[in-house]
Parts: sequence; C-alpha cells; structure tokens
Amino acid sequence: MKTLATALMLSLSVIAAGAQAAEADQGPTRAQVQAELQQAKVSGQYTFGEEGYPAAIAQKSSLTSQQVQAELAQAKNAGEVTFGNLDYPPVASAEHNTSLTRAQVESQLAQAKAEGLVTFGNMDYPPMGS
Repeated sequence: MKTLATALMLSLSVIAAGAQAAEADQGPTRAQVQAELQQAKVSGQYTFGEEGYPAAIAQKSSLTSQQVQAELAQAKNAGEVTFGNLDYPPVASAEHNTSLTRAQVESQLAQAKAEGLVTFGNMDYPPMGS
C-alpha cells in the first residue's frame, strides 16, 4: 500500500511539473497573432494563394519614372534586357562583334569535342575534361 501511495504521489508531481512547464512555454495569444496578421496585411507582407507569392517587398527609389524609363531604353539598346525565352540569357551587343571566321569557330568546336568539353545530351553530362 505504501508503494502504491508513493507511486501515485510521484506521478502527480510529474504531471503538475509538466503542466507548469506547458504554461511557461506558451507562445503569443490569439489576439496577438491576429494583430500581427493584420499588420502584415497592411504593410503588404501577407499574400494569399500562389499569385502573390512571395510577397513583394516595397523598394524605395530616388529615381523618377522618366529616369527609370531612360535607363531601361539604354539597357535595351545595349542588349542587356531580354524579351522572352528566345533572348535568354542577355548578351551585350558589344560581345556580338567577333574577329573569328566561321572556319575558326568550327575548328575550335571540333577541338572542344575531341577534348570532351562538349556534351551531346543528358548521357554525356557533366562533360569530361582532360
């Protein structure tokens, strides 16, 4: 009987200690979470669904709309802006000028193939260099 009483007392003390620990580890209240959510919605940090993910971060700029448009036009003229999948990755127009002839380029390609630097599909990836 004494063993049963001792075991019961130990069990109750462990349960009481666990309850106190659970109370101490509780996070923010429901009201606090709702207030944080409302603040995130107001500041634009909260989105719903896949359309707005990830949430846009507001950027501050000292440039005017005209200055941004002028920079965009300059980047387009320099070949630094892409217009879809066909133009990716962007290549600056200065890089298009080359002094190599077609025969020289073909020779370099043949040499790269011979050295194993050029792959032909997924089976040869990654290329095996010498």
